[in-house]
Amino acid sequence: MSFRARALAAGLAVWIGSCAYIGTPPPPAREFRGLWIASVRNIDWPSRPGLSTDEQKRELIAIFDRMVASNLNAALLHVRPSGDALYESPIEPWSEYLTGEMGKAPEPFYDPLAFAVEEAHRRGLELHAWLNPYRARRLSETTPAASTHVTVANPELVRTYGSFLWMDPGEPQVRQRAVDVVRDIVRRYDVDGIHFDDYFYPYPENNADFPDEETWMRHGGGLSRADWRRQNVDNLIQDVARAIKEEKPRVMFGISPFGIWRPGHPRSVRGLDAYEQIYADGRKWLREGWVDYFTPQLYWARNAPQQRFTDLLSWWKQQNVHNRHLWPGLGAHRVGSGRGNAWRADEIIAQIHEIRARRGATGYILFNAKVLMQNRDGLADRLAEINPKPVPVPASPWMMGR
Repeated sequence: MSFRARALAAGLAVWIGSCAYIGTPPPPAREFRGLWIASVRNIDWPSRPGLSTDEQKRELIAIFDRMVASNLNAALLHVRPSGDALYESPIEPWSEYLTGEMGKAPEPFYDPLAFAVEEAHRRGLELHAWLNPYRARRLSETTPAASTHVTVANPELVRTYGSFLWMDPGEPQVRQRAVDVVRDIVRRYDVDGIHFDDYFYPYPENNADFPDEETWMRHGGGLSRADWRRQNVDNLIQDVARAIKEEKPRVMFGISPFGIWRPGHPRSVRGLDAYEQIYADGRKWLREGWVDYFTPQLYWARNAPQQRFTDLLSWWKQQNVHNRHLWPGLGAHRVGSGRGNAWRADEIIAQIHEIRARRGATGYILFNAKVLMQNRDGLADRLAEINPKPVPVPASPWMMGR
């Protein structure tokens, strides 16, 4: 067989350009393999409020050890779920998800974020602090809020919408509070990244509009209400990115927005319009290079008729004009969920193969830790098979120290 024939034969099992893969692409030498660890409503960690310090530590170590066994390399730990803190904060109260009482520190005392950073780094894992910028509290909570919580200390900044209390994104003090929280974490903890998820303006509930008309009248500056809302979020993203780099240039800033920017982009896609309904212009943040990594939540299957995973992945790649890291969020929570839209582990494994086989995406983040701890449909074991050895995260040539 000639050299040309051998090369063509070998090429059948790899990606060429952006075509679909044939066979299984090999694991890359560098890849971001992340896992979201959610604390809100005790989804992942701690498993319930009121655990002892030793129990909390054991649970978190078990998650990290499972990550190591599956050769993942980055934990995204939820440390500010609702205007509170799973660490010793001078700004916000201790989270009720730790002790069952907002404002109460763990006993015996320890700082969960400092502990998490130390234990993650001990195992070769990155630790990214995951924050919600605007969510304040669920209305259904039955325990009292602490005196330092924003709903008590600054009720003029809080709005009731749907089933939650929200900090009003149009209030400059709300944006400054979020920036101050980020600065404090980056300055005092050896975190590898700061991470926001998809909660900006709240998702629509009961066909009602977010009650910020008075705020808009004071701060709108002549913009339409929709444009002003998007500007508020844009300003937050820029301010947070600037604060992180001023404190520690090596710390990454990442966002995981809703996976659809707008219906029709790409043409095959239908669904919620994040641009118009939660005022999140994720495409702009990526195209402007305001983030170091971008994690659109692509929680749909490869064969979903109106939100096909592969179509959305390709479209987001095209928006990445500054070649920032593109690490899609994968819906592992659907594996073995017992619901009508449940997946087999094969779907997640195939999506990882799709990411590896296409140029432009260099990793993924799985939601959520509970699925791995339960090893639903053997997902943790399957990850270990396709990740035969640990690898470092991709380099970031635009960042100092990365």
